[in-house]
This record gives sequence, C-alpha cells and structure tokens, in this order.
Amino acid sequence: MATIHPTAIVDAGSRIADDAIIGPYSVVGADVTLGPGVELMSHVVVGGHTTIGRGTKVFPFASLGLIPQDLKYRSEPSRLVIGEGNTIREHVTMSPGTSGGGMVTEVGNHCLFMVGVHVAHDCRIADRVIMVNNATLGGHVTVDEHAILGGLSAVHQFVRIGRYAMVGGMSGVEQDVIPFGTVTGDRASLRGLNLVGLDRHGFDKDDINKLRRAYRLLFADEGTLWERMTDVEDEFEGCQPIDLILRFMRTKSSRGLCQPRDGHAS
Repeated sequence: MATIHPTAIVDAGSRIADDAIIGPYSVVGADVTLGPGVELMSHVVVGGHTTIGRGTKVFPFASLGLIPQDLKYRSEPSRLVIGEGNTIREHVTMSPGTSGGGMVTEVGNHCLFMVGVHVAHDCRIADRVIMVNNATLGGHVTVDEHAILGGLSAVHQFVRIGRYAMVGGMSGVEQDVIPFGTVTGDRASLRGLNLVGLDRHGFDKDDINKLRRAYRLLFADEGTLWERMTDVEDEFEGCQPIDLILRFMRTKSSRGLCQPRDGHAS
C-alpha cells in the first residue's frame, strides 16, 4: 500500500501505485495517476488529468497539471503525461494541453527540471532533457532528446529545439534551433555546434569533423539556404548526424530557423 503522510490530501478517485510515496501537505486530485516508485516529497500539488511515470521524484512546492495559463482554455479534459525517472525540483510548474494543441503536454523519461522551470501547455519534451533553473517554455514548444536549456532562458511559443542542442543561459529563443546547435543572446542567434555535448555523448570524431564542415557550408554567405542544404546533402550523404540536421531544417515550421549573426558560421 502506498505511503501517504496523514497531512496529505489524496482524492479517492486517484490511482496510486502501491509503492508510491506522498509526503506532508501534498495534494493529489481525482484524475491523477502516480506510477510505481513515484515520490512527492512534500507540499506538492498534482491536479487535472495527470499521469506521472515510474520512479519520478517531485520536490516541494511543484505544481503539476493545474489549468494552463492560456485564456483560450475552456476546461477541456486535456492531459499532462510525465514519463519515468524524471527529477522535478522545487517550484517547477507544468501545464496540461489544450484543444488547440492536441490536448496533451508530454514529458519523456530521465529528464531534469531544476528549480523554477516552467513547461507550458501542449509542449513536447523528449528523453534526457535538462532545463536549468527558471528556464521557461512557451506553449507548443518541442524539445528533442538530450537538449540542454540554460538558466533563465525563455523559448517562444511553437519553437523547436533540436536534439543535443544547447541554449545558453538568459537567452531568448524566438526561432528553431538545429540539432547539435548552440544558441545564445538576448534574442538568440546560432553560435556554432555543441562540441562539448557531442564529445560527452561519445560521437565519432570523424562525424564531428564532418558536422563542423557541414555547418560552415550550411551557414556560408554564398547561395540560398536551400542550395547550400542540397550541396551538404550531396557531399555528406549517409552521415547520420548531418541527415538529422537536414531533416530538421526541411520540416515545416511557423517560427523560422535560428541562424548565425556577426560571423559565427564557424
């Protein structure tokens, strides 16, 4: 039977795994599901149609699944789905989806959300993402695997963050960030590749060198972006990381592509 502190308020309609732990003064709503090994440390509020996966640990004063900060929301039974093995630190807020965004906000597995992070309605976050203190996502943002968002960064609605990308602290991201890219700035611009991340994740050195050459070609001054993409595809055919970047760049987006400024295509 789950371990529930006597000061916690847990609705009888909730579904709580036998080995879940609900700490002091936490509140769990009627449409909440807590998977095996989930721990709400204390003063955690989980409401709405929210599912939290196996082994996720939620620290004090987090608020998960309450109505989104969207004036178009009309009490539709949208969901927040949080995967397995996540760490959700103090004062994190995550909103459910809306009818305008597929009715669900999704968080993958083994992510780290540091103090004060906000995940808005209809976001899609993949596995092993790190969001540093007070990083904020607007609605409908997509964050792919292994991306890192620095402290106090803010991502505009509908922006896509590619896998293994790095968003520098205090950056305002208004456009899509390519996989393996690094962006910084008050209005973020592309500053190069996330070479530290590539090395840490064990990417082949030959592939890293190809990525560096492809990056220079993609963001050179000559020709149109579409022409440069075609040239890169022809020259680096079969290189999986480069194929990933090209697919990302060719995917239709409402926000456009974050590109270098001031000679940073190197």
